[in-house]
Amino acid sequence: MTYFSTLRRQILGTCLAAIVVVLAAANATAVHAVTPQLRISTLAPKNSLYHRQLQAVGEAWRSAQGGEAKYLIYPDGSQGGEAELARRMRIGQLQGALISVVGLREIEPSIAALQSMPLLFRSWEEVDYVREKMRAAMEKKFFDKGFVVLAWGDSGWVRFFSKEPAFRPADYLKMKFFAWGAESEQQEIMKSLGYTPVPLETSDILPAIQTGMISVVPSTPYFALASQIYNTAPNMLEINWAPIVGALVITKKAWDDMNPAAQQAVRNAGEKAGLAMRTQARLEVDEAVGAMKQRGLVVNKPSSEQMKEWQALADKLYPRIRGQMVPAETFDEVFLHLKAFRATPGR
Repeated sequence: MTYFSTLRRQILGTCLAAIVVVLAAANATAVHAVTPQLRISTLAPKNSLYHRQLQAVGEAWRSAQGGEAKYLIYPDGSQGGEAELARRMRIGQLQGALISVVGLREIEPSIAALQSMPLLFRSWEEVDYVREKMRAAMEKKFFDKGFVVLAWGDSGWVRFFSKEPAFRPADYLKMKFFAWGAESEQQEIMKSLGYTPVPLETSDILPAIQTGMISVVPSTPYFALASQIYNTAPNMLEINWAPIVGALVITKKAWDDMNPAAQQAVRNAGEKAGLAMRTQARLEVDEAVGAMKQRGLVVNKPSSEQMKEWQALADKLYPRIRGQMVPAETFDEVFLHLKAFRATPGR
């Protein structure tokens, strides 16, 4: 009996060990069988310049990653506003997003320096110069917070589209402004100056202006054309209030899950996409204005005296923006870079 008991225990142990090996192998196979996915979202319209560049980045990643890798793009703000996209990336529902500073500042507040300082930048050359000077440090800040910047883009200058014609800051005091819901600091500043912000998501703009909930929309010409805002708000103030700057970011986890070849391919594709977005978007500003003028848009150009009033307003805003919407250290750094740029002979 002792011999047979020992034999049974040996057989049972061998069977259990075999089961463990089989289960471990099955688990390993299941892990390796998980299909790599990149889910990217943006507020940009489907088939737009930005959507097409996201497709190009996705094809580069999918080809380099190999296997059954899947790349999914959610355009048109279908996954929510920009603050919501930042939240979805943090919890793993999305692996990346192409968003403007409105969403990027939810990750790293100092990025607001590139978009939230009105009438500061006089040209795209100045925007490019300051961004490149700050780029390495800015990308390091994003990386430390769990995100990798793949591309830098922009989408034009903010202009004011309104139902009624307006030329000077005082003309807008009686109007109701669209304001991004995530930018509570900006709303408080506007209220303190006598303006009326109405916090909404971008997807709410068109119905809000059609129903009278808002009467003026700060928007780039490209977005105003694509969203048909100008049909209800047919007056555009020709003023380069601020650039809309954005970036394509992915989570560090998604980056770490890529093989080295895919990382390099995505880096290269991101640089190419960023250049295309910046170059083409700037050309489309004038094209969009021209197209809207043909369909009834009225362009209101401020006089030199009225521009002085706008600059005075911007000067009044800077002390409130510094330390509240833009970290003081970053705010000062932007001014130093601009001073150096403008001091260069020929500029």
